[in-house]
Amino acid sequence: QVQLVESGGGLVQAGGSLRLSCAASVRTFANYYMAWFRQAPGKEREFVAVISRWSGVSTNYADSVKGRFTISRDNAKNTVNLQMNGLKPEDTAVYYCAADLGPFGVSSRLTADMFRSWGQGTQVTVSS
Repeated sequence: QVQLVESGGGLVQAGGSLRLSCAASVRTFANYYMAWFRQAPGKEREFVAVISRWSGVSTNYADSVKGRFTISRDNAKNTVNLQMNGLKPEDTAVYYCAADLGPFGVSSRLTADMFRSWGQGTQVTVSS
């Protein structure tokens, strides 16, 4: 199993930006599909973004964040990032990094139960 540690959360005004990072402690990081999910109070954990294994050439996003968020990976540093621009109050949630060997398609319909490794989460709060 992969150990994942998220960072970069915080409080930001609507329209602002944040960059989340997730550091993975595994030698074969490039072999893992990496994703971000989020969970708001009283709601289920929902998919945000995914990036394919190896070169990360394929990505996909939830409709609610498409055009505002960008996922990327740096295999040399064992990290995956989520650049969040144009933040809205409805983006407020705990954001979780997830990893799995798959294989599966890089789809916007991925669910939390498809990923076996999770970070502890980082809080993102967007004020109006």
